[in-house]
Amino acid sequence: MPEPTAVPPLVPADYVNVARAQQVVQDELMSMPQVVGVALGHKMVGGLDSGDKAIVVLVESKVAEVGLPAAELVPASIGGIPTDIQAVGKLRAGPQPLATVAAIALTRRMRPVRGGISVGHHAITAGTIATGCYDAAAAQGMPSKFYVLSNNHVLANSNNAALGDAILQPGAFDGGTTQNDTIGHLSRFVEIRFLDGSTTPPVNEVDAAIAEVDLVDLDRHIHWVGNLRGIVAVPAVGLVLSKCGRTTGFTTGQIVNINATVDVNYGDGKVARFIGQLVTSPMSAPGDSGSLIADLNGNAVGLLFAGSAQATIVNPITAVQRLLGVKVVDV
Repeated sequence: MPEPTAVPPLVPADYVNVARAQQVVQDELMSMPQVVGVALGHKMVGGLDSGDKAIVVLVESKVAEVGLPAAELVPASIGGIPTDIQAVGKLRAGPQPLATVAAIALTRRMRPVRGGISVGHHAITAGTIATGCYDAAAAQGMPSKFYVLSNNHVLANSNNAALGDAILQPGAFDGGTTQNDTIGHLSRFVEIRFLDGSTTPPVNEVDAAIAEVDLVDLDRHIHWVGNLRGIVAVPAVGLVLSKCGRTTGFTTGQIVNINATVDVNYGDGKVARFIGQLVTSPMSAPGDSGSLIADLNGNAVGLLFAGSAQATIVNPITAVQRLLGVKVVDV
């Protein structure tokens, strides 16, 4: 698979200088024990959005400054740019317990399959189909293969699957079996690189994979969201979003932070660092991994892959398409 790049994705023009300042201090901030991410966003004052651009330091929970050594204090500003500290909880992806869910959950068997419903590698619990897609190289011709898009940890069992493995719809936790509910087979995935203690930590751009599905069994419609109309190449802070996922169904939210570098937990002590991510208001729960995030006009924004009770983490759709070599919409 293509190698992730260390170059951050595009940011809005008015954030370019802030992004440069972020790059200078990011490694130092990420070395602080309470920090789980660094991003760009707005300065909050008294719980209200000031509208001022800021370098946002993401922590599991806020700690009173009096309880921290001087070396772990986040400066009030960096290069004249204000900082803000945002509590996001413990960011998780990968195998998580799935509780018995409410009736809203989209866990039924469905043919043809569509975005927003239960799916999974035969060895995991369940995640969500983002949408259907096809090879980007065939964009001007006749695609010979069609796929469902979701996360690596949903379709490829966090790197532990083999190409050709059975993909179930619904996922195994929702009653899917290889005998009766195999919808397709794992075709490609972007390997997740986990932190290994090296001086230069390995980084990731996406948690993404595709499974080949017969066209007759595939519909690119996303449940309750509709058909995608385009791509948001440079998402902005404040953009209002929607998604449909296996566990929480249809939800809305907004982008809180852009260009985020975050450390995400995958269970069994494995942590992966992701760059260039979007952080949204909380709009997901375990089992929603793989959901397609769109704006309210039906334009694809990203691929949901991690989160907490306080935030949701999203891969930009441009990186997903580039690294998997697929298109999710005909533009």
